[in-house]
Amino acid sequence: MHPDLSPSIPAAVGASLSGTNLERAGDHNQRVTLQAIRVGGPITRAELAEITGLTAPAIANITKRLLVEGLIVEAGRLLGQRGQPAMKLAINPNGCFSVGLNIDRDHISLVVLDLAGQVRARATREVDYALPDEVAEFARTELSAILATGTIKAKRLVGLGVALPDDLGKVHLPHQPDDYAIWDRTDLRTLFSGLPPLPVLVENDAAAAALGEAQFGLGLRHPSFFYLLISQGLGGGLVLDGQYFRGAEGRSGEIGFLPVRPATGPAYSLQDAVSLSALFNHMAARGYRLTQPDDLLSLDKGGQAALADWIAKAAGLLSGPMLSISCLINPQAVFVGGRLPGPVVDDLVAATNSRMAAECGQVPILAPLRRAAMAADAPAVGAAILPFNQRLLPGRSVLMKTAED
Repeated sequence: MHPDLSPSIPAAVGASLSGTNLERAGDHNQRVTLQAIRVGGPITRAELAEITGLTAPAIANITKRLLVEGLIVEAGRLLGQRGQPAMKLAINPNGCFSVGLNIDRDHISLVVLDLAGQVRARATREVDYALPDEVAEFARTELSAILATGTIKAKRLVGLGVALPDDLGKVHLPHQPDDYAIWDRTDLRTLFSGLPPLPVLVENDAAAAALGEAQFGLGLRHPSFFYLLISQGLGGGLVLDGQYFRGAEGRSGEIGFLPVRPATGPAYSLQDAVSLSALFNHMAARGYRLTQPDDLLSLDKGGQAALADWIAKAAGLLSGPMLSISCLINPQAVFVGGRLPGPVVDDLVAATNSRMAAECGQVPILAPLRRAAMAADAPAVGAAILPFNQRLLPGRSVLMKTAED
């Protein structure tokens, strides 16, 4: 578990979702109440009324519906007070499930997420530049195997979220085959039509990772942050006051495309130096050919020195953009996630924070870099949250006073 993340809501046995109508969860007040229970539970109805601004009768009606639909459970009574002890309510992890699929240039990952935000099943394949048919076959095979265990029922799935980099087939990275451009002509909803009949929602991988951090990670306590996703490329996502900020054309946070202008030679993009592909090229040039990120944890002394050189270079290149983010946006933190192993992320975070502190000049407030709670599976987990957001959770993850039910 991430050191800054509190324990998740304990698993609770609850009613089956069978025969219920999840469309009723479209009611805004019901969404807000469910969010309050998910974030603050176990929680009493009186506390829910205080948090949401709804009346006690409204909360009673909503929680009754949520109990009938199996989305929440009763979690014992609040003792130590006069009168009838109040019943506490908690999210039902088994109330429903969502599938998240992350497609990237070096791997495919699939997770099944429960309503408490716990990964209940996971499958991954390390594969370079997988084409659409291979990804679809992977998703069908792995999801079928998960459902065959009987622990998760297809009728309890509310949707499939897919996270992948923008312009997957257009942005050329080292060793990318020419036929990889087919991704720009692929309709993802048609591609995954062979899965159980689920709504398919598509998101940029960095945006999905940021949404995951906002709903189930450190964003619950830091609602304004920038998410830095280090994968085969370099992406970013911006969350302000619990809301993901997309920008005018939906391309906010594209930090990997920032130009880097060296003292000599032509300019290049930041992700050409700060990304897994750049790191692997750096290591290969020094005689260390890596096949997956975890290889970074078993390097000999020479390999560790080569890795330290890359971290120092990456920190130097990141410090300027991070200072700009602090000045222009004033987030509470920058969370760093992706496929780098945790200890490597920690070293990069420490080096970048140190470099920023030395270069900050008159910058009044620095947003510190911190390792994200959502790490290697962040885009897949974020993708799985998309159906929850569409069907169950409020448009804003920050609870506000709402109209009466």
